[in-house]
Amino acid sequence: MKSDKKYKRILVKIGTGVITSSDNTLDKKKIEGLLSQVVRIMGRGIEILIVTSGAIGAGMGVLKKCTRPQSLPELQACAAIGQNQLMNMYEGYLKSKGYVGAQILLTQDDLTDRKRYLNAKNTIATLIKEGVIPIINENDTVATDEIKFGDNDRLSSLVANLAEADLLVMLSTVEGLCEYDSAKKTPIRCIGIVDKITREIEDLAVNQKSKTGIGGMISKLQAAKITTSSGIPCIVANGNDKDILIKIIDGKRAGTLFLAGREAISARKHWIAYTSRPKGTIKVDNGAREALEKRNKSLLASGITGESGKFDVGDVVSIVDEKDDEFARGLTNFSWMEIRKIKGLKSSEIKEALGYKYYDEIVHRDNLVVL
Repeated sequence: MKSDKKYKRILVKIGTGVITSSDNTLDKKKIEGLLSQVVRIMGRGIEILIVTSGAIGAGMGVLKKCTRPQSLPELQACAAIGQNQLMNMYEGYLKSKGYVGAQILLTQDDLTDRKRYLNAKNTIATLIKEGVIPIINENDTVATDEIKFGDNDRLSSLVANLAEADLLVMLSTVEGLCEYDSAKKTPIRCIGIVDKITREIEDLAVNQKSKTGIGGMISKLQAAKITTSSGIPCIVANGNDKDILIKIIDGKRAGTLFLAGREAISARKHWIAYTSRPKGTIKVDNGAREALEKRNKSLLASGITGESGKFDVGDVVSIVDEKDDEFARGLTNFSWMEIRKIKGLKSSEIKEALGYKYYDEIVHRDNLVVL
């Protein structure tokens, strides 16, 4: 594991269970314990960003709800109540230590839209330059995707890439990725290092939901996969362990380390693959799939068999094979109406079919990511 001298910027994701008590209220002592470690780490010259859960859990505590609400309005009400409490506790402690925290609330749309994505990136970069600690959360009062599909695991993986972090640390109430006794459903051991997230590794994930959060090891593996694909290592560890962040920075054994991928994709391609939302679908034949996957080729009209959705030039599209399995994404040089007219044609035949031709490639390999 790397020493702290090799870390310039770390993103710490804090799960709901790490900072709440058994009655779902925010635990001031736990929050201050984590922030004291953050302050010590920043004293070493390392930049810190925080993605924090806990707003919904805090709201549940105020409203005296023992179980997580199921309806969207109730969840959003809890978030609206809890977010204010959450930030007050963060800001209060940081201010007492001479630091400033900045609240950033994001939705998936903020990251999907390329212009808003770059604006968020520039804002975070400016805050870090000023010595401010960005404290990021999903805007649960208006967003539905995060509430419906998981907690902040995915958000933290996307922000780690956006902020160009050197390490993502996901703090939860579990020790890491564990092997389980299938009969007793109890952990046997925690896996220290994962070189690559394979199907066997995914099978180890236990989709166990807590009372306050709705993520589990499966969502953390998905987040780790996104993070490591961009060359950023990821650690899943128990946030309740004493001085857990200090241990990690000091290179001591803690949780499960997911090693960075050997062939990291660029930030732009990472956005295409994981952050953007496809506006439509292009279906290709087996020959085209092989050319894209194995020979790093661009997508040509001759390999296209169909399209769906109404997308325009420059939109992100999902590329599927003959079985409708998505295997790639990219930025299209042609609209859905144009592709409908030129699918199956050779590049030399495009001008005759459309009356013009600006590109030979439907999706250029520089704008294409094989998933």
